Amino acid sequence: MSTIRITGAGLALLSALVLGGCQTLHQTIQPKMPDGATGSPAGSGLTPAAPKPAGFVQAPGPMAFPGPASRQAPGPAPALTAETADEKPQKQSAAERPSPAPLDLWARARAGFRLPIPENASIERELNWFISHPEYIKRVQVRARPYLHFILEETEKRGLPTELALLPVVESAFQPFAYSPGRAAGLWQFIPSTGRHYGLKQNWWYDGRRDVVAATRAALDYLQALADEFDGDWELALAGYNAGAGNVRRAIKKNQRRGRPTDFWSLKLPRETRSYVPRLLAFARLLSESDKLGIHFQPLPNRPYFAGVDIGSQLDLALAAEMAGISIEELYRLNPGFNRWATDPKGPHRLQLPVGKVEPFKQRLAQLDPGDRLRWKRYRIKNGDSLGVIARRHGTTVALLQQVNKIRGTRIRAGKHLLIPISSKRLNHYALSAGQRKARIQNSTRSGSRIDYVVQPGDTLWDIARSHKVSHLKLAKWNGMAPRDILHPGQKLVIWTKSGSVVAARSAAVLPPTDFNTGPRNTRSSLRYRVRRGDSLSRIATRFNVTVADLRKWNTLPSKYLQPGQKITLYVDITRQTL
Repeated sequence: MSTIRITGAGLALLSALVLGGCQTLHQTIQPKMPDGATGSPAGSGLTPAAPKPAGFVQAPGPMAFPGPASRQAPGPAPALTAETADEKPQKQSAAERPSPAPLDLWARARAGFRLPIPENASIERELNWFISHPEYIKRVQVRARPYLHFILEETEKRGLPTELALLPVVESAFQPFAYSPGRAAGLWQFIPSTGRHYGLKQNWWYDGRRDVVAATRAALDYLQALADEFDGDWELALAGYNAGAGNVRRAIKKNQRRGRPTDFWSLKLPRETRSYVPRLLAFARLLSESDKLGIHFQPLPNRPYFAGVDIGSQLDLALAAEMAGISIEELYRLNPGFNRWATDPKGPHRLQLPVGKVEPFKQRLAQLDPGDRLRWKRYRIKNGDSLGVIARRHGTTVALLQQVNKIRGTRIRAGKHLLIPISSKRLNHYALSAGQRKARIQNSTRSGSRIDYVVQPGDTLWDIARSHKVSHLKLAKWNGMAPRDILHPGQKLVIWTKSGSVVAARSAAVLPPTDFNTGPRNTRSSLRYRVRRGDSLSRIATRFNVTVADLRKWNTLPSKYLQPGQKITLYVDITRQTL
C-alpha cells in the first residue's frame, strides 16, 4: 500500500466527496443539576435540592426588567445646505446622548432582559440551588465564553428577550458535545427529528445539532415559532421547547374545559417542564442580582470570539488546526458539528476560528496545494474484502468510496485498487471526534469486571442488559449512548458486571489470545455466532469487519455452504466495529 498525492484534474472529483431536537420529553429525573446534557431534549428534569447556605434569599415580589436599549444604527448625516451651514451645533443633554455599549457580555445580556420574574416557590428553589453551587456557575461561565457573544448577537437581531441567550445554561451547561439520554445533542439539545425539521443536517461526517452557528439559529427559529403559537407568552413557549408544543396545548385545553387559568404556572405539565422554566428565570435573576446574592460573574469581553471562514471543500481538521495555529481541541470546540477527522465532503464548507487567527489561516489556505487538503491511499483489494470492511478500517464511508472510485454498486474485485482518503494523523490525535469521545467513555475504569460485547443481529440494549443482569440505563451510560439509540451488528459495547460471568452464549466476554494484542488494552474479543437463514461467509465477514479467510482459519468448515443453526467462532477487533 502506498500514500499518494492527488493534484490537477483529479482533485475536482476527489474534493466532491459524499455523504453524510429538542422536543420530546424524557422521563428520567436526575437528582441534581447536570453538568452537561439536561437528560431531556430541552431540559434537565431536575428538581434541585434547596439547601439554605449563606446568601439564601426569599423571592421578592413580582419583577420585570426593562426592554433592550435601542441598538438602531444611526441614519445618514443630513446634507449640508445654505440653511444649515451657518448653524452652530446644538449641545446634547446627557439624557439625549446614546448609552455606550456594555464592555461586558453579562451586562449586555442583563440590558436585554424582558421576562417578568414572579414570586414563586419553584423559582426560589432553583435560585437557591445555583447559590449553593458556585463551582457550577464558574464552570458554566468558562464554557460560555467562546459562544455567548454570537448567541447574544443572534438574539438581539431578532428583537428577542436576551434571557433566551442563557437557555444553554439550562439545556447543556454550555457544553457543545452534551448528549442526553433522550438523544438530544449540542448546546441547544435538539433531538434528531426536531433538528431535521429545522434544517440541521445529520450524517456520519457532521451533526448540525452540535454546530454552534446553525443550531443557535435553528433554536431561535423554533422559539419564535412557539412564541407565535402561544400568542407571545414566553413562559408557554419555553415550556413547549422542553416538553413539546403538543403537550402544552393539551394542558391548556384541559384547563379550559375545567374553567381554570391557562398560564404556565396553572398548567399541569410534566415535572421536568415545571422545573425547566423556573430554572431559566432563576438564572436570569441570579445574573441580575449577582452582587446582592454573592455570586461573581467574571467579565467577558463584549466582542466576537470567533468568525467563519469559507474553506471551499473538504479539509483534514488536523491540517486546519495547524494552519490556524490552534490546538485540535480548540478547533473541535469551535466546530463541534464535525464528527470525524475531516469536514463533511458535502459541506458545510465553513470553519469557525478565533478572530485573530482568521487572516493568517486564509493566507495559508490560499497557498495550500489543493491536492494536500487530504491524504490518499492506493489500496489493493484482497480476497474477502468488502466496501464496508474497507471503509470501517480506514475511518470513512461506503458512499464516499463509491463516489471517489466511480463504483455504482457494492461489488468489488480482488486485485483491483481503490483510492481511499485517510487522515494525516493517527485517529487518536483527533481527540474530540465522535469516535475518540466515545472511546474515552468506554475506557473509563468502573467497578466490576469488564466485558467487551459485540452486537449481533436482533440484539437490543434491553436484551443485552437483561442477559448480563445490569441496568439498560447504566449500559447506555457506559457506552456514551441514549437508551433508545439503535444498535448495529458488529458494534462494540462495554459491560461492567459484578459477577464477571458470561451469561449469554453470544457474549464477547472471552479475553482474546495474547498474540492479538495491539496495545496496552486488548482489542480482540471472541464470540460464538449462530448462522441465520440467508447468511454466507462473505456476509458474516462484512458484518463483523473480518475476512472470509479469517473465518475459514478459525473454523473447521465441512463444506463451503453454511447451514442455519450452525455455530462458528469469530475473533473480532472491537476497535474496528461500527458504532
